[in-house]
Amino acid sequence: MSAIGERVLAAAQGWIGTPYRHQASLKGVGCDCLGLVRGIWCELYGREPELPPPYAQDWAERSGEDRLMAAAGRHFVSVENMAQALPGDMLLFRWRPDCAAKHLGILAGPDHFIHAYEAAAVLRSALVPAWRKRIAGVFRFPDM
Repeated sequence: MSAIGERVLAAAQGWIGTPYRHQASLKGVGCDCLGLVRGIWCELYGREPELPPPYAQDWAERSGEDRLMAAAGRHFVSVENMAQALPGDMLLFRWRPDCAAKHLGILAGPDHFIHAYEAAAVLRSALVPAWRKRIAGVFRFPDM
C-alpha cells in the first residue's frame, strides 16, 4: 500500500457509521458517496478540490454528462485497471455501460470497499462480482 493510500484508508474508516444524507459531507452527521470522498479529501488536503453544484438523486440520468468521471480526471491520478489498484484508491461505479458513473467508494483491500450506501450509512462492503462488474474507473489520491 502506498503512503497516501494508508492515509486515505485510515480517513475512510473513520467515516464508517456516518448516516447516509444526500449531498452532505460531515463525518458522523451525514454524507452521500460524493460527500464521503469530499470529506476524505478535506481531511487530507485541508480544502475541497472544487465545490460540486447542487444535484438531484437522478442527476446522472438527466444530465447526460459523466461529471464524476470528469472531476476524477481533473483531481486524481488515473489507475489503469483493477489489477494495479491499491487500498485507498477511489473506485467509480456505473450501473449500466450506457450511463454516467454515479457511485464512489474507497478500496479497502482486494475484496472490500468503503462507501456511503443509500438508506443506510458509510460501511465496508464486499467487492462481490455484482459490484466489480460496475467499476468504471480507478483513481488514486494525489501525493501530499
